[in-house]
Amino acid sequence: MLPLRTWLDLWWAKIADFMEPDQSLIYLRCVLTAVDAPETARLLGKRSGASREAVLEQMRSGPYETFSVSQCGGPRKDAFDKALTDLAEIQEKHRAAARETEWNWWATCLLIVCPSVVVLAIGGSVALAGAVATAGAALFVLFWRGTAVWFNVRQAFVAAAWKGAWLAQRVELGVSAVRWGEALEKVTQPLVAQVVRQSLGEDPDSLFIPGEYEGLRALRAPGYFVENEVTRQLRRKIAHIDYGTIAVCGPRGTGKTKLLEQCVKDADFGVLAQAPATYAPHDFLLSLSVRLCQEYVRDEGYDVPEFTRLSNVRRRLRRVTSAGARLTRWGFFAVPATALVALGLSESARSLYVQYADSLANQAGTQKDLIQAQVLELWKRHSVAASVLAVVAGVAWWKTRRTAWLPRLLGAVWHFGSTPIGVGLALVSLGSIVLDRQVQQQVRHLSFGTMLSTLFLMLAWAYFLKWRDSGSTLAVGTWRVSPNMIFGPLAAAAASALLLYLIHNAQTYSILADPENPLRLAGMIGGVLVARAGGWRPRPAEPELVTRCRDHLYRLQTIQMSTNALSTGASQVLTVGSSHTTSVSTVPPSFPELVEDFRDLLGRIAVEQKSKGRIVVIAIDEVDRLGSSAHALAFLSEIKAILGVPHVYYLISVAEDVGAAFVRRGLPHRDATDSSLDDIIHVQPSTLKDSRAILTQRSGSLTEPYILLAHVLSGGIPRDLLRYGLQIREMQEMTQSLELRHISRRLILDELAETLAGFRTLLSKHQWTRDTSGILHVFRTLGGYLREPCVCVERELRITLEKFAFYGTADHPGPVAQHELGDDARLLIEEASAYAYFSLTLLDIFSSEGLERRTRQAAGQGPDGAPERLAEARQELGVSPFSARPLIDSVRKAWSLPQGPVTVGHEPWTGSRNCPLHNDDA
Repeated sequence: MLPLRTWLDLWWAKIADFMEPDQSLIYLRCVLTAVDAPETARLLGKRSGASREAVLEQMRSGPYETFSVSQCGGPRKDAFDKALTDLAEIQEKHRAAARETEWNWWATCLLIVCPSVVVLAIGGSVALAGAVATAGAALFVLFWRGTAVWFNVRQAFVAAAWKGAWLAQRVELGVSAVRWGEALEKVTQPLVAQVVRQSLGEDPDSLFIPGEYEGLRALRAPGYFVENEVTRQLRRKIAHIDYGTIAVCGPRGTGKTKLLEQCVKDADFGVLAQAPATYAPHDFLLSLSVRLCQEYVRDEGYDVPEFTRLSNVRRRLRRVTSAGARLTRWGFFAVPATALVALGLSESARSLYVQYADSLANQAGTQKDLIQAQVLELWKRHSVAASVLAVVAGVAWWKTRRTAWLPRLLGAVWHFGSTPIGVGLALVSLGSIVLDRQVQQQVRHLSFGTMLSTLFLMLAWAYFLKWRDSGSTLAVGTWRVSPNMIFGPLAAAAASALLLYLIHNAQTYSILADPENPLRLAGMIGGVLVARAGGWRPRPAEPELVTRCRDHLYRLQTIQMSTNALSTGASQVLTVGSSHTTSVSTVPPSFPELVEDFRDLLGRIAVEQKSKGRIVVIAIDEVDRLGSSAHALAFLSEIKAILGVPHVYYLISVAEDVGAAFVRRGLPHRDATDSSLDDIIHVQPSTLKDSRAILTQRSGSLTEPYILLAHVLSGGIPRDLLRYGLQIREMQEMTQSLELRHISRRLILDELAETLAGFRTLLSKHQWTRDTSGILHVFRTLGGYLREPCVCVERELRITLEKFAFYGTADHPGPVAQHELGDDARLLIEEASAYAYFSLTLLDIFSSEGLERRTRQAAGQGPDGAPERLAEARQELGVSPFSARPLIDSVRKAWSLPQGPVTVGHEPWTGSRNCPLHNDDA
């Protein structure tokens, strides 16, 4: 449903086109509508030259109007032009006829029409016919004598006829104008959007427009799932095997958990379990068994048993209180409703009783005497055949005690018979109104005004009910209003007005006051109740598997204890007796028992679901949280006993090294993956296409440059992708800028500052000497510049960053010789330097103007210039800094970026020399 404001704007535009069917005015209205559209209006005023007035002035120019009108030709434009021409011709004919008469044409027609209406109202149609005949005779005499009166009257009526034709043609012109305006609006909207983008200058998409970012705020919110190739591959593997265990491996944050959740959601019956953070297969299997039983009980529509610490008395008291509250609420509505219905039907019930009581009593007595006679005849053995039938019926009735065919038969008869009986009873009760001669007489005497008013109120009531039950929401500005809040009271008011009108109107009141109406109403209510009662079914007995799951839950979640005591004795002067007490408690199931019970129960559930054409999925997530791959493999070895259940698909999320072990199975060693897993799915980082789909689904406000920025920084990892998408909005608020070069610079430098701070913390744990501590000074200096990234220190920041980014290369050696550092410290420095090199590359790409143009130029240089290669470089940093550097070098070459420090003459990243922190010029 359209928002209320948009709906009103659409109708106001149609009214405006209808009232002023002028081509220029319609075009101007379409341009204003396109300029004020939310998608276009939010772009105006963000850059110089892109104001609303400038766009309107450009669109009002002749070439744009001519082009727009030429693009909107066709049948609608032809109909509009023809209607304009016809209206002008009819107008000219009307004026010619009005000029030929000496009298005022409209006054003449008014003087003739008004008396005719008065005669019709007073004397009726007969008097009007007589008046018309007399006037016709008089006009004929005037015509015969050749007077000017006849000529003037005739021309006045001709002018009136052409005026009526003009009104009809004016309506047709207005309708044609509305239709052509709708078509022209579809042409002007993209044209105005194109003009606005052109007025924004180069890279219009790099302009950040604040919008809705609710989808980015809740990173784990359900409902945001983008199907990709991995999802389709997993579904194909499930479709090609009957059952088995499939591992899902990939880096952290690539969406393995989201994939498992979606697979469990899509499955007919699924359970998602989280692997324990510590290695405890027994506890995991215990939790999985409980989850399985609970999910199956819920799936079958039963309540999961609750194990509370309340006493039996308090539990029963709580149940009694809850039942009493439900009974009180039911009685609050049922008792008054029953009393009102009984009061309304009391008179009809008494009349029926008086009319049919004696005859029904006589009929019942006759049937009773007949049954007594038949029983006495059978008792005295006067009817042998009836005796045999009675014996056979008794034996057959006894045989039915263990079968359910008789209740099912009675239930089927009730189910299929109650609905036709109820509907028939309601229709007969309703149809009796039509057959009632007294009601027919009263309906014939209803006036036209009464019928019109009743029909109007009924239509209004039905219209308000339709809107009330539409289920959609109305948008009033920024408010979301439920239709029930608006149209619910209106529907109640319309129903009340209809009822009051029918009661206070004498004609309709006589119909409502018919003495047979209460009985008819009772018949309709009874028929509806009988028809609805046909769908009632007693709650079926609890299935065996549900009972088994309940028993298993009791076994796993409770400790059952039974105590028996026996005491005997004789109380005399000397007491002699004995006392015996026995206590029995259940033993918690061991791991083998858990495995056996779990496989048996899951197998039964899978067979039942298979018979219904459904699949069962058990997903085990977070196995990679166990620590090392050795712990994960040990965990798989322990739970391998529950795998391989027929008709059950196991999906297990594992780390990359476990997946690598499965891929190289048998070369040369074997491990738990060989016998535990049947197949494996590798979840790779998202491509730019997938990242675009993810961010677009969660926020439609991010344009292509910002999507590319988030994708490159995250390396295609969905978890980081969402985090960077939200940080883009945060950086915009911090910089108070709408330009990509300012937002990207702040984001990249902040990420670099946090990363270098983490590396410096790791380096602080190593031993340093006077000769090797220079690198720590570089970290501290660069971190200080990054914490205060203003133009005052931009030159120093770039010099230091370039020096550190190219550290370790052959052409630009660093401040510390490589052989003077330990292996661990040297590797950390190389990793930090490679990340700084990557950040410097992103700054050179995103912090300069003309990103769209430079992206096309880089793409023309080959695969190294593709935007996807930047994300690959970020991914390669997680593998090795030594393999990442050549990849970054090739990217910089494709983007025509310098291969070494060239600080002198380089364009500043900020694009401004005004320092916002120190309020002076740098």
